[in-house]
Amino acid sequence: MKYIFLLLLLPMMACAQKKPTNQNLFDTIPFIPEHTPQRLAIFSKQPIVKGVTIFLGNSITEAGNWAKLLNDTTVLNRGIGGDITFGLLKRLDDVTDREPKKLFILIGINDIGKDIPDSVIAYNYFKIIKQVHTKSPNTKIYVQSILPLNTLHAGFPQHYDKAEHIPKVNAMLKANATAMDYTYITLTPLFADKNGRLKDEYTYEGLHLKPEAYVIWVDYLKKMKYL
Repeated sequence: MKYIFLLLLLPMMACAQKKPTNQNLFDTIPFIPEHTPQRLAIFSKQPIVKGVTIFLGNSITEAGNWAKLLNDTTVLNRGIGGDITFGLLKRLDDVTDREPKKLFILIGINDIGKDIPDSVIAYNYFKIIKQVHTKSPNTKIYVQSILPLNTLHAGFPQHYDKAEHIPKVNAMLKANATAMDYTYITLTPLFADKNGRLKDEYTYEGLHLKPEAYVIWVDYLKKMKYL
């Protein structure tokens, strides 16, 4: 498949990076490991209702009041702060068991913060997508681009010095959308300033979004008829 060929080329591409990080030294533990079981306990208490819309990801997804924004109480928020693609893979059955009509995924910035290689992040995405296709074949999958950072802030230094990896992962996700049967959504133009940084008016500390940013986000999804 196309994405397999692409992944084979990535080690050579990585060697050419101007500012390589220690991408051979990473772990697979989410940034806030104690938060994961708390969120999973909440999820487990919710009845399994099939055919709903689910937003899946990390803290950026968790902070979105999707049900209110969409005026739809059936919409589920499956964001967990600090989560990474490895963590999402471990909890994916909670999603596929519900056989959602639509699934919106946004994950990866914490992987980048942990120096997980770009190719591994993309490969985990593809594993997630394949698993959803297999276990919930009628689910329409939307992969949303990893959002830009504002590196002028000092809140998350483990993320900010690796911002160059964001467009590289996004490029892989975009390139494989047709081959892997998902819709790729580019969110960057909604929130980036002229320098490619997350706009100050939409963020608290250069990483997380303010409520008004979610309004813009949902309006865009509606405008493009993804919702």
